[in-house]
Amino acid sequence: MARRNSSDYAVVWPRSAKAVDIKPLSPRLDTIDGKTIAFLWDDLFRGDEIWPILKQELSSRYNDVNFIDHDAFGSTHGDEEHRVLAELPEKIRSMKIDAVVSGMGC
Repeated sequence: MARRNSSDYAVVWPRSAKAVDIKPLSPRLDTIDGKTIAFLWDDLFRGDEIWPILKQELSSRYNDVNFIDHDAFGSTHGDEEHRVLAELPEKIRSMKIDAVVSGMGC
């Protein structure tokens, strides 16, 4: 850091400018009974273990829940992520998906 005098230092704020505008959240579902839920995954951390557990638990608590697995969409991380994310809105509409659960690992 450049010193201006014996007690002053130039400081840079670590947060960047906002890259996207904040948008309101979509309305939440009253229930997931009879709904179609899609799973998205970045193929990084334990989704292959978590999704079956989550499907089992949701199916035991709600009636007629349908699931579309992450492999119907592709990975939301890596070489294909831009294509996968660009195609996502149309796939959600065409598959009549009511809710999405997106899993990502660090």
